[in-house]
Amino acid sequence: MATSSQTSPSSNAFSFISKGWREVRDSADADLRLMRDRANSFKNLATSFDRELENFFNSTSTFAVPAIRSSPQTEIDFVKKLQPKLSEIRRAYSSPDFSKKVLEKWRPRSRIRIDLSAIKNAIVSEVEDGVEILDFDRGKRTRTLNFKEFWGEWKRESEADGEGQSARDWEPIRALKTTLKEFERRRSSVEIFDGFKNSEFVEKLKSGLKSMCMEPQDSKEVPPLDVPELLASFVRQSEPFLDQLGVRKEVCEKIVESLYSKRKNQLFLQSLSGEETSALGNGNINDELDLRIASVLQSTGHRYDGGLWTEHAKHDPSSTERHIAIVTTASLPWMTGTAVNPLFRAAYLSQSAKQKVTLLVPWLCMSDQELVYPGNLTFSSPEEQEVYIRNWLEERIGFKPDFKVSFYPGKFSKERRSIIPAGDTSQFIPSKEADIAILEEPEHLNWYHHGRRWTDKFSHVVGIVHTNYLEYIKRERNGALQAFFVKHINNWVTRAYCHKVLRLSAATQDLPKSDICNVHGVNPKFLKIGEKIAAEREVGQKAFTKGAYFLGKMVWAKGYKELIDLLAKHKSNLDGFKLDVFGNGEDAHEVQSAARRLDLNLNFQKGRDHADDSLHGYKVFINPSISDVLCTATAEALAMGKFVVCADHPSNQFFMSFPNCLTYKTSEDFVAKVKEALANEPHPLTPEQRYQLSWEAATQRFMEYSELDKTLKGEKDGGKAVARSVSMPNLSEVVDGGLAFAHYCLTGNEFLRLCTGAIPGTRDYDKQHCKDLHLLSPQVENPIYGW
Repeated sequence: MATSSQTSPSSNAFSFISKGWREVRDSADADLRLMRDRANSFKNLATSFDRELENFFNSTSTFAVPAIRSSPQTEIDFVKKLQPKLSEIRRAYSSPDFSKKVLEKWRPRSRIRIDLSAIKNAIVSEVEDGVEILDFDRGKRTRTLNFKEFWGEWKRESEADGEGQSARDWEPIRALKTTLKEFERRRSSVEIFDGFKNSEFVEKLKSGLKSMCMEPQDSKEVPPLDVPELLASFVRQSEPFLDQLGVRKEVCEKIVESLYSKRKNQLFLQSLSGEETSALGNGNINDELDLRIASVLQSTGHRYDGGLWTEHAKHDPSSTERHIAIVTTASLPWMTGTAVNPLFRAAYLSQSAKQKVTLLVPWLCMSDQELVYPGNLTFSSPEEQEVYIRNWLEERIGFKPDFKVSFYPGKFSKERRSIIPAGDTSQFIPSKEADIAILEEPEHLNWYHHGRRWTDKFSHVVGIVHTNYLEYIKRERNGALQAFFVKHINNWVTRAYCHKVLRLSAATQDLPKSDICNVHGVNPKFLKIGEKIAAEREVGQKAFTKGAYFLGKMVWAKGYKELIDLLAKHKSNLDGFKLDVFGNGEDAHEVQSAARRLDLNLNFQKGRDHADDSLHGYKVFINPSISDVLCTATAEALAMGKFVVCADHPSNQFFMSFPNCLTYKTSEDFVAKVKEALANEPHPLTPEQRYQLSWEAATQRFMEYSELDKTLKGEKDGGKAVARSVSMPNLSEVVDGGLAFAHYCLTGNEFLRLCTGAIPGTRDYDKQHCKDLHLLSPQVENPIYGW
């Protein structure tokens, strides 16, 4: 009977435990359903979802594993129900008591109540004396404990009483305690929940909610501009106007830098996103100030869509084919730099399949051709001249270039010894091909330009400065006064009509938007001559059998004055020195007369091509000119492996890195360099030096410095200028547009044109040009910009 009595309470106890676990499971399932129901109205999940998920895991870590029965599809449905509420998350997130509300809503409120009355009835007779019985019945002295309180009570009792108390417990209870302690130690439930927590589904859920509910960056307030920043922006954008008044750019930059403090710049950088900060870190203070103003304007919702002078209808970005138009002021057979170099540039740019190239050259009527072209060479039609140009080019470059040749009307000015465009030159490029323009001599092309603004018609306009006009003008009567006006006119037209200006050397006028870079190469024929001479020297042959020579157009400004002065001053020091001079020109008679009067040992001969066989044997090329921008003849002589004796002048800066270039600073130094060159043999050119002289290298430099490579890729200014332009008006553009409009109005008045030296009738092309170029009728009116 004793055995039976013991077995019955024991079986009842285990039956009770089994029932208790089922109640735990059912209660946990009920709690989870309750949580899903509450989630439908939960509005404040946002970025605290992760923390609340941790609370959920902690609160349910004591439940039995079988209680988790929800499927992934159920959890996905749970997220779908949350989505309509996410629109309110941003507003609720800003509330200071956000966390408190979340915890109040998410904290499990239901208690797992376990009725242990069966245990009381089963084991009341077995309890030892002195052991307090926990009464779980509802009454005055008793209360119902939840599952966690019940578990915690057992833990405290076990820790306080030790093994003695455990020994007094009924064996099933003791076994239950042991099992629960082991369960706590192993934390198997936590491990299982951790697996659920780290599952791919939960990670995707968390990342999706965070991406939808991130703190909006737009909510951050942008500090308003203060007075120093406004003044700095005003001064910087007023540089075009101040420059016209004679205030140098360096002075404006110092004022801007002093006004725009570094401290504020750092504060602004901290407010930018990582990408903006990275882009800004490589810029200068002007970029920083622009982005600072742009951020303020964007915070107000302002968007700048262009001003009074801006026209955005340019090249269609949807078209993958790009077009480059090269416009120059001279053409073969006139052997001048602005005729030869743009021709080579068109040939080498056309080698790339990324763009189509058009070369636009002036067409002269027969009367002007007889004045300009050497050897009485004339052409009856543009087609005939185009054939001559292509044949001349192909003989020198060794391949057949793929570019188009077009003509615009031009007239020759005897006073300026230059060709002046007649009419609106820009209209000879079709609008569908008006993409990128390269203006060879932009100041010359635009002195009397009366037509559409280049920067309005073309998306990117690059000017290349070939000639130092100020140096030439200073040699004329009242040259200083003329140079003053021409300087400001050059500033005016290049600022108004170009996005970027490249100066071949520092010898040119410092123009707005300009950089210094030699973007000219050497005719490949000269490099081949140099290679041939080097090969002859390697086998022991004497390649140079003659002394010194000078070659150039025979006008005083081309270095003849400097040459005669040097030789006359040191005639005794250069006793026996003989110099051969090759050239034709308007001042030929005066130059030769001055040389005979001073009894100089100069042998004058007719001008010839520098690649002529008769010039290969000369060892020393002497070029004392200081009026050139970048002497092509000097580069050709270096390419042929000769010595070059030239002045230590900015125009020769590019050549000074070559060992065969001997520069002098004084007249005495000139004598020493000439003697040194005559007494020694030139150094052979290395492959790197030959490449630096080539048109391939020149084209690469041009693409980089003109920003043409970025433009062709649609990455102008790295995207930074575009970002600023859509949000911030630019005072520089307003000034440039105003200057262009003023220039248009002034060049439209024939009286003002004549007062400034324009050729009569060049505002429009004449009937002869219409006949030669197959134009419909003389141009009566140029269309204004579209205002």
